[in-house]
Amino acid sequence: MKKLLAVTACPTGVAHTYMAAESLAKAAKEKDVPLKVETRGAVGVENELTEQEIAEAHAIIVAADTDVMESRFAGKPVVRVPVAQAIKNPAGLLEEALSKQPAQAADYGKQVEQLKEKRSAARSGPYKHLMTGVSHMLPLVVAGGLLIALSFVFGIEAFKEEGTLAAALMQIGSNSAFALMVPILSGFIAFSIAEKPGLAPGLIGGMLASSTGAGFLGGILSGFLAGYTALALKKYIKLPRNLEGLKPILLIPLLASGITGLLMIYVIGEPVSSIMQALTNWLTGLGTTNAVLLGLLLGGMMAVDMGGPLNKAAYTFAVGLLGSDVYAPMAAVMAAGMTPPLGLWLATLIARNKFTKEEKDAGKAASVLGIAFITEGAIPFAAGDPFRVIPSIVAGSAVTGALSMAFGATLRAPHGGIFVLPIPNAVGHLGLYALAIAIGTAVTAILLSILKKPVERQS
Repeated sequence: MKKLLAVTACPTGVAHTYMAAESLAKAAKEKDVPLKVETRGAVGVENELTEQEIAEAHAIIVAADTDVMESRFAGKPVVRVPVAQAIKNPAGLLEEALSKQPAQAADYGKQVEQLKEKRSAARSGPYKHLMTGVSHMLPLVVAGGLLIALSFVFGIEAFKEEGTLAAALMQIGSNSAFALMVPILSGFIAFSIAEKPGLAPGLIGGMLASSTGAGFLGGILSGFLAGYTALALKKYIKLPRNLEGLKPILLIPLLASGITGLLMIYVIGEPVSSIMQALTNWLTGLGTTNAVLLGLLLGGMMAVDMGGPLNKAAYTFAVGLLGSDVYAPMAAVMAAGMTPPLGLWLATLIARNKFTKEEKDAGKAASVLGIAFITEGAIPFAAGDPFRVIPSIVAGSAVTGALSMAFGATLRAPHGGIFVLPIPNAVGHLGLYALAIAIGTAVTAILLSILKKPVERQS
């Protein structure tokens, strides 16, 4: 049976809000149609709709003359009318909502984008600052990694011959793009914390992290150090009004850069460099068992919150290692991030009686998001049935990550999904890498087909 939701709201939030809700509820009872109505009146939001209820609904009736946060319904069929219309013709609105076609693939993609934007807006504190740095660093890593891979098309050591195209590609990718990776990461972490006054000390701290061998860990530390130093200086330095303009262009960059630089050289750089070297040596010398366990952990983290903090922690770890020429974790992370949407799509094909028509259509869109390495494509499914979907996708991604590491697969580009696989030398052990993704996808789909209940039995 199709479930409907409704929201009613009027400018004053007194009479019409509740009259419309009552009319819709009465008409739904007469038609034996499951309906929940959220009211947004003078006393606040009552009977609020949950994410799971929105995910399970066939359509939503919005009878309102004010804002009702309609963005949360992205990807769902919506009937929009003035609040008075719900009082005059509730039965007609119910019929119109029931006759709506299920969400199309484009709508599903829009819904996923809305969810990603919502998560991004909700980020705060150190996590937000770190993600700001990572997002600005990524284009350099993607471009640099692919250019390095393309240089190997001419031979694995062709770049050593000066004046050749291979040497030029290596110079652009490794000596330029990758050289900017850590400074940009550090600079935009600091920029996120202190805005423009933090950028220069952050960039300088990042350059020192690179030159001292502290790598991406040093870049993260220098970014936070520069940002919070600049923020403190901006807050506590007081100048006469006619000299305030000197703070952002002279005093703060000078003092924050000096403090950050000295700490990086004399305190932070050498210890962090030793940690990075030890981490690199450990990763490059991993035995099969330890590699599988690391892949298992990274894979599970990619799926457990589908683009949330754990997902981003695993992703940032893998991306940072690219600058140290460690490519296996990046392969495991991207493969594991592709698996959840792909597994859900496959499940809608092999267990068709356990998914609604809307979910089957959504599965087609999820497959496109999956091959593009957009893990968030699984969120709408997980929101609708978290206790069955999340364990299934975590298991599939963990298997994929473990297999990718066991197969020795490597990846030089941190994004792009299936579209980077055909690029020569971008992926090491390409056939086995594709097999790892296929097996993880199958694991997710099989578990879902076992755990999910047939649609007619679901409440």
